[in-house]
Amino acid sequence: MWGEELDFEELADDLAMEAQLALTMTSQIHELEQRIDVMRRALDPTDILRSVPGVGSVKAAQILARLADPGRFRSLAGVRSYSGLVPSRNSSGRNGTQGGPTKSGDALLREALYSSADVARKIDPTLAQRYHRLMSEGGKHHNSAVCSIAPTLLTRIVSCWRSGQHYVIRDVDGRAITPEEGRKIVAERYTVRPELRALRRTTKPTEWTSRRSKESPGAPSTGSSTLEIRDRMHSSA
Repeated sequence: MWGEELDFEELADDLAMEAQLALTMTSQIHELEQRIDVMRRALDPTDILRSVPGVGSVKAAQILARLADPGRFRSLAGVRSYSGLVPSRNSSGRNGTQGGPTKSGDALLREALYSSADVARKIDPTLAQRYHRLMSEGGKHHNSAVCSIAPTLLTRIVSCWRSGQHYVIRDVDGRAITPEEGRKIVAERYTVRPELRALRRTTKPTEWTSRRSKESPGAPSTGSSTLEIRDRMHSSA
């Protein structure tokens, strides 16, 4: 960019400009988050959604925005179906098997529930136990396991909303615990071994890289989906 000689003074000016832009964007993001929080509090003044592990202010606003009134559904099965995270059903004659999520509901709601569930499983032992079982015994990979516990988290959110009560983190024996206790229990009992997590990966990084490198420039992209990229990002969790 600078040719044969590097002008340090101009480089410093460029870096200062980039830093100023970054600070401006950070300030704008902070302002937007504050505005979002004000609107969220108007809909959820008692912070029911904020009490859910893995659900921060922005995610709570996102879930509320996509669900509208969480109490409007006639049944908890209805709200799970609306999310599109319930498994699809493949029927052939008398036999039927379950497929992946139907994805028939709201995509932004699914995104919020997925990311929230991935955090909640590290705090809530009941979710961590199911995630661990799906990974170690059910043969599921990370994405599939998280998608399986996300509807459970959604059901609990709606149940708390209907009852007007905060989410209570419990151990698998039903005992109420603090988030700190939950993290400790999850770390001690439900940590997925690194070698098992590597075995459950949806796509091996080496294969993904080599496949992309062999593609022609005009070929349609066959790269990993957003969830597969998240899987690699969370592979060390």
